[in-house]
Amino acid sequence: MPTNAPRRVAILGLMLESNRFAPVVTEEDYLKRVYLAGDEILEDLYGPDPKLPTEIRGFRAEMDSRDDWIPVPILVGLVEAGGPLDHAFFETAMREIRDRLTAALPLDAVYISNHGAMITTASTDPDGEIFAAVRAIVGPEVPVVATLDLHGNVSERMVSSADAIVAYQTNPHVDMLERGRDAASILHELFAGMKPEVAFLRLPVVPPTVTLLTEAGPYADIMNFGQSQLDDKVINVSILGGFAYSDTPKNGLAIIVTSRMRDGSARRAANRIARFAWNQHKRFVPKLTGLEDTVKRVLEVGADPSLPPVILADVSDNPGGGGNGNTMWILEALHKARTTGVIVGVINDPALAQEAATLGQGARFRAVFNRVPPDDFSGRFEADARVMAIRDGDCVGRRGFYAGRRMNLGLSVLLDLGGIQVVVISIRTQCADPIFLEMMGLDIGKARAVVVKSRGHFRAGFDEFFSPSQVIEVDVPGLTSPVLTRFDFRSMPRPVFPIDEEVYWTPPQD
Repeated sequence: MPTNAPRRVAILGLMLESNRFAPVVTEEDYLKRVYLAGDEILEDLYGPDPKLPTEIRGFRAEMDSRDDWIPVPILVGLVEAGGPLDHAFFETAMREIRDRLTAALPLDAVYISNHGAMITTASTDPDGEIFAAVRAIVGPEVPVVATLDLHGNVSERMVSSADAIVAYQTNPHVDMLERGRDAASILHELFAGMKPEVAFLRLPVVPPTVTLLTEAGPYADIMNFGQSQLDDKVINVSILGGFAYSDTPKNGLAIIVTSRMRDGSARRAANRIARFAWNQHKRFVPKLTGLEDTVKRVLEVGADPSLPPVILADVSDNPGGGGNGNTMWILEALHKARTTGVIVGVINDPALAQEAATLGQGARFRAVFNRVPPDDFSGRFEADARVMAIRDGDCVGRRGFYAGRRMNLGLSVLLDLGGIQVVVISIRTQCADPIFLEMMGLDIGKARAVVVKSRGHFRAGFDEFFSPSQVIEVDVPGLTSPVLTRFDFRSMPRPVFPIDEEVYWTPPQD
């Protein structure tokens, strides 16, 4: 290939954050959200409201701003967090990735956009399988760069198969565009002849999800220290808190440092970060509010308009972590207490949404949530309701995590349970964007309390209504409870903090 020819860069990814305790993810789940191949990827990527992961948009924007290049679309899948991926479908996707990548040769580089915490019904490291397959096809000399969610669980195979791995730095995730640009910038340094050194360390710490915020707290302090290690030698520092519920041998807070030269600078920086991080590890203990105290607070703010409203995070039933988005603990308690001025969203119950839509706007009926309880957490609950609005669920994210992304929540309805407004959807999605409630005609600014099925991404979407001091993280049962001792972990390395109280580890020295 002539040296002045546009560089051909393959784009691929299969994104899934897997919770081992959640229902299996299937091909149908991807088809409902994002599963694009070949030119379908380019059509979406250059369209007005792309569905593709935001980091791919950032990568494309940075590549477009530099020398001529030819994006070579392979396959990209994106789905809401769920359980293990059906392994048969994973193998089907892998065959298509291999076939399309092989047919696209010769290539000048490959960009992989994965989450990093996927498991299948037969594999604990499918991300590693993807990385290794890419390397085997393109050979050792073709640059391979990747982006990962900071909740990714990193394996040695992933690190050894890529020239550079760039992870998100913000939680809630609002920096995906920048991290995609970072990957493209590093790729151009690789094109220019950079021979990177990559240092990788994993600590015996599995932080609960609610302790991984980057605005304040232990993870924020570790992140800030890590970024302070960047200099003319160190090009990237990625610190991944990981995802506990995947329950794999590669679980554990991971540090990946990439330097521009092989002189030990990456290793020394990684060691410094590891020592700093280990000194913070006992801070990774969640602090939640019990349901009784939560209801009491909602009654107080409902009775006294001078008090600031509150937002209740149902962190134990977060669809963004594999939750079904349909547990009733909070809604049932608020309804029993006769609270008013409350908005609840978004409850995943396709059967209820369909029944309400069939009855029509204005209809009054006995709403039955989870009429066939799907698991031990998602119990049946019923209440008198009125259908207030019906929508098709198509929308474009307005703020935070989903900003600018076209979303489809499926058939959606607004039910009035007498003082409590409940948005019911048909495609499981975490409530991280106010548009999910606003599209139903709700005025969030007038609510005294809002309940969201979300762990943390709601903070970036709803921060125009609620400050951090108005957030209540509620302690109820669920597939994504931050109280990790409630789970039967089988594959995770042990001992590990905070599941095990006493964990001893000696950080590496220079």
